[in-house]
Parts: sequence; C-alpha cells; structure tokens
Amino acid sequence: MTPASLDAFLHAIPKVELHCHLFGTVRHATFSELNRRAGSPLAQDEIEGFYTRGEKPVGVLRVLRALDAQLVRSPDDLHRLTYEYLQDAASHNVRYAEFFWNPTGTVHASGIPYRAAQEAIVRAIHDAQRDWRITGRLIAAIDREASPEAAVEMVDWVLANRREEEVIGIGIDYREVDRPPELFIEAYQRARRAGLKTTAHAGEFGMPWTNVRTALDLLQVDRIDHGYTVVDQPDFARECADRGVLFTVVPTNSYYLRTLAPERWAMDHPIRRMPGLGLRIHPNTDDPTLHKVTPTQAWAMMVRDFGFGLSDLRGFMRNGLDGAWIDDDRRRAWHAQWGAEFDQLRERHLPDPSSSSSGT
Repeated sequence: MTPASLDAFLHAIPKVELHCHLFGTVRHATFSELNRRAGSPLAQDEIEGFYTRGEKPVGVLRVLRALDAQLVRSPDDLHRLTYEYLQDAASHNVRYAEFFWNPTGTVHASGIPYRAAQEAIVRAIHDAQRDWRITGRLIAAIDREASPEAAVEMVDWVLANRREEEVIGIGIDYREVDRPPELFIEAYQRARRAGLKTTAHAGEFGMPWTNVRTALDLLQVDRIDHGYTVVDQPDFARECADRGVLFTVVPTNSYYLRTLAPERWAMDHPIRRMPGLGLRIHPNTDDPTLHKVTPTQAWAMMVRDFGFGLSDLRGFMRNGLDGAWIDDDRRRAWHAQWGAEFDQLRERHLPDPSSSSSGT
C-alpha cells in the first residue's frame, strides 16, 4: 500500500463525523476577514497561531472565545461558518455530520438571540444538503466554563425553540479541568426528559476515568467524547465494552501531543489501546482548522500513527453508524450501502490482499 493509494482510499470512503466544534472549523480566510471587519482585535500572530499544529504560540481558548466576544456579530456569520464547515466536510466524503455549537457564548457574548442564531445554522444545514449532499445535525453544547444555571438556561432555549429534525441533542465542551460532569446534572436531566440525545466530553485533558463513569451513570449520556482515561481502569473499560458505549476519539487531541514524548506519542496514546480493551471507537476531527486536520487525515492517522488495519477501519465506520443519532431504517440502509462501498473502494485502491490484514 503506497501513501498515495491509502490517501485516495481514505478520502473516498463514506464517513460520518460525530465530534466537531463549529468554531474549530473556521477557514483561515474567513477568520481573517471577520477580524478585519471588527477592527483587528486579534493580532496576526494570534490568528496564525490558531492554525499552527503542535505547540501553540498563543492561547487557543482566547482565540476561540474571541469569535463569540468580538468577531461573530450576526446570524449571517453563523450561517457562513456552518455552510463552509459542511462544504469542507463534504469534500472529504463526510455524508453525515453532527457538530457542536455553544449557544451560551452566542447569546451572552455575541448578543445574537438564540432563535435567530439557531435558525441561521439550520438554514445553512439545509443549504449545504441541497448544494453538497451532506446531512448536518446540530448539537447544542453546554459551556462547562459557565455556571450550571447557564447550562439549564441553554437547554431551556433549545426546548422552547425545538427543531427536532435538525437540533438533535446536547453535549458539553471546553475545559474539563475543575468542571466535573456532575455539576451539570440538572441540564442533562431536562434534556433527556424532553427526548434530546446526550453526549459529554469526559476523560479529556488527562482528567480521571471517574468522569467517564459519572457521565454514563449519573448524566446517562448516549455516548462519550474522548474518554481516553478509561484505559486507566481496565475493569471499568470492560464494563463500557459490555455496554456498547461509543467513544468519539480524536487522533489529533493536543493533550497527548503536549504530555507524551514525541518519540513515544503514537505508541503510548490511549487510542491505540482502546480497541484491545473491547471499546468501540470512531475517529473524528474535533477542531479541523485548529488541529490542521481533515477527515481524511484523521482516518489516515489511525493507520499510520496507531497501527490499525483496514478491517479495523471498516469496524470503526460501523461504530460511527451505530453511534450516530439517526433512525434505525437509515442506519440499516447505510450499513449495507457503506459496507459494500468500502469493500469496492478497497479493491479499487488497495488490491493487494495483504493490505487488508489488521494492524492491531
């Protein structure tokens, strides 16, 4: 298997994206344009740092927060960001994308009312489906750096402006440090009672595996975003495997790039160990422009960095379909169609039978 043939194959396979943040998808040109329009509150080196992979020269969270506080000013801005993200994802054959948006920042920092913001994003979802044949679905994300009361407020906005087809659930993002899942139990209870799907970032930033347990058992989420520290407790990992929990993992997660030695990063990363514990994983971009990664590259890292083979990738694709918040008829149809397409693309791009053996 040559690098070019592998890349062509991974570009062509059908994909779902289940873990991506809208503000982490902003194109470089769009970010610069929004900054100029606002009078350049961010220095050029701050913007360039946002698009630098590895050790960031400036605080990434400051730049992300600047989008809410200074750059995004109208519903049309949100429409643009959403449409551009879905166009970029579709160019890598992502056919279905569930992506996060932080309404608390939009309402309280950008000053855009929730209904107007949501309608702009939903309009972009429809426009992208028409133009690029990609299905987009929105997950309203709790800002875990805000208060638990703000989380409840956010869920109430979603419920008062319900768009059941396009706005399908809630999640929680930003820094997990000192903001454990149990702080937000009331918001999750309200969402679940109303029939919203739920997920949570847990076990990221090196935070303990107990946060994963809390998210599953107390918040009762449908899946886990990141979840890497579950490998620190094999008994609990086996329980998660038995329960069929899906972990939406991110090969470019920056915590392990910062904390593991460069020569050991790929060997010691928890993603490499998770399937061996029986855990169901699915690779995602998280923040594609921030992490300098495309959906194709995220899948390629699973092979090149973590040693998985094509049969593993086929399983990861199935995991994503099983974990996606779609109806069962669509799930069954996509399982059959995408599995056949995967096999056909493998024959076309990687005809050597030895290339299909597992790398685990």
